[in-house]
Order: sequence, then structure tokens, then C-alpha cells
Amino acid sequence: MGGDVLRYRRADVAGGTYFFTVNLADRKADLLTRHIDILREVMQQVKQAHPFVIEAMVVLPEHLHAIWRLPHDDVDFPMRWSLIKAGFSRRLAKTETIRASRLAKRERGIWQRRYWEHCIRDESDFERHVDYIHYNPVKHGYVRRAIDWPFSTFHKYVERGVLTADWGDSMVNIEAGGER
Repeated sequence: MGGDVLRYRRADVAGGTYFFTVNLADRKADLLTRHIDILREVMQQVKQAHPFVIEAMVVLPEHLHAIWRLPHDDVDFPMRWSLIKAGFSRRLAKTETIRASRLAKRERGIWQRRYWEHCIRDESDFERHVDYIHYNPVKHGYVRRAIDWPFSTFHKYVERGVLTADWGDSMVNIEAGGER
């Protein structure tokens, strides 16, 4: 590549549907579930100011997965995540260790700077990622059944009749893009 600089490029499909993985900097922390009410409140405030639809979501102690659908003329999910991360961080007591590089940028050090996003390609891709989200607490050993994890849209899918309460009970290890 010679002197060219490889630049990280995010997907930018206006009105797209995206899968995200967002992690805390401390992968042993439990801030997300311990402060779930703060996370919910901040997400709701961001949604009101900058609309998007949460198609599926699971919040684990130190990371979360979500599928968002953006308005038809909008591609700015980075701004929304920035507002969510900052809003959540501002509401927590300052107890974390903050590295000099983060201090110089006036960052708290609660979240990993980057996150994973994937533009959902089609209905099959969407279904695989919804399954991955809903099975994630089981995969990580927090519960034996998806229905037992309280911080998941799985319950809404059951209420709407899209999934049954025993969904996933026979799954061994599901991964996004994998097979059942």
C-alpha cells in the first residue's frame, strides 16, 4: 500500500438496520446490569432526540448487543452511541482508573472506544442476529434459558408470539452467522 493510510470505514446505509456489540473497557465490570435503569433512561432520551428503533437487544454485565433500525434518511449511529455512552458515564460516580490518553481527551474510561457494527443484509441475516442476541446470556453462562435473563427483548418477542418461552432450550451454541 506504499504511503497510503488505511482508514477505518463504518457502514453508512441510510435507513439501514445494524447489529452492534458495545463493550465496557473493564470486561470484568457489571456496570450495565447494575445500572440498567440509567442505561434505559439515557437510551430513551437519545431515542427521543434522535429517533431509531430497537429491533432486538440484550444487556449483559459488561457488554451489550443491539439491532437498530435508523430513519430512512439517517446514517448517524455513531453520534447516537456517543450520546448514549457519554450520558451513561456522566451519571456514574467516578471510581474507574483513567489512563493519561483518556484524560487528555476528557474521557472517563468506562467504555471501549470502538464498537462492532454490522449492516444487516437481509431477513435471514436479521433472524440470525436476533437469535444471537437472545441466546447470548445462555452462551455466556448467566442463565440456563433465554427466558430467564431479564435484560433482553426476548420477553417482548414472546409477548408478541414471535418466539415461545422455551425457544433456545435445545440450542447448544449459536453464533451470529452460524447454524442452529
